[in-house]
Amino acid sequence: MDLRIKDSVVLVTGASRGLGNAISKYLVDEGAFVVAVARSKSDLDELVLYAPDRVHPIVCDMANKSDVSLLVDKVIDKFECLHAVVNNAGIAPAENFLESDISTMETVLSVNLIAPAVIAKSAANYFITENIKGSIINIASTSGLKGKASLVSYSSSKGALLRFTESLAVEWARHGIRVNAIAPGAFATSAQSAVLENESILTARLKKIPQRRMGDPEEIGPLTAYLVSPLSGFVTGSCFVIDGGEVSKL
Repeated sequence: MDLRIKDSVVLVTGASRGLGNAISKYLVDEGAFVVAVARSKSDLDELVLYAPDRVHPIVCDMANKSDVSLLVDKVIDKFECLHAVVNNAGIAPAENFLESDISTMETVLSVNLIAPAVIAKSAANYFITENIKGSIINIASTSGLKGKASLVSYSSSKGALLRFTESLAVEWARHGIRVNAIAPGAFATSAQSAVLENESILTARLKKIPQRRMGDPEEIGPLTAYLVSPLSGFVTGSCFVIDGGEVSKL
C-alpha cells in the first residue's frame, strides 16, 4: 500500500531509541526524510547509519524550552519544508508522590507537555504560512487514559497531552492541520528493561494484557505512518490505543 509519504519531511523527537527509533525507521522505509531529535549525538549514530541519506540528526534537550523553540526553524533551514511532527520524546520517573519534590512534576511536564506544545505551535505557524496540510502526532500513553500509582507526574502529563491534542485538532482544523495522538501500552523497549529482565515480574505484567504479550516496537510504525500520510486526511482529534487490549478490560 502506497502511503504517499515519499520525500515527506517528518520531525521525530526521542528518535534514538525505543518507539521513536522504530517510528523513524519505518518512516524512512516508506521513503520519508526524518529529522531525528535526541539529547546526544552518539545516541543517534545507529539511526543515521540505518539511512544516512534519509536521517538528519539534531541534538536537543527537550527540557530546554529555548532549544526546543528552534527545532522547526532548523528543519526548514535544512530541508526548506516540513510536513509532519511526531512528538515522541518523554520521561517517566517512578515516584512516591507524597515523598517526591514538586520539581519532578515540573520537569516531567516540561518534557512531556510543554516541549510538544512549543513544537506544535512552531510547526502550525509554518504550515499555515506555507498552506501545508500538516500532521502533528503526539505519542501519549495508556497511563494518560488511566492513572497509575508511582507514575503520578507521567500519567498527569500524558493525560494533559491527550486533551491538548483534542483542543488543537478542533482549533486548527480550519487550517487543514490534523492533530492526533497514539497511546501505547507496554512495549518491549529499553524503558521496560526492569520488567523484561525479571521473569516473575514479566509474567505478572503479561497477565494484565489480554494478548499476553508486550508490543513489538515495530508495530507502532505503520500506525504513525498512516497518520503522517494524506490518506488519513479526515482523521483528526483522535487517540489510537495500541496496547493488546489492556485498557479495554474491566
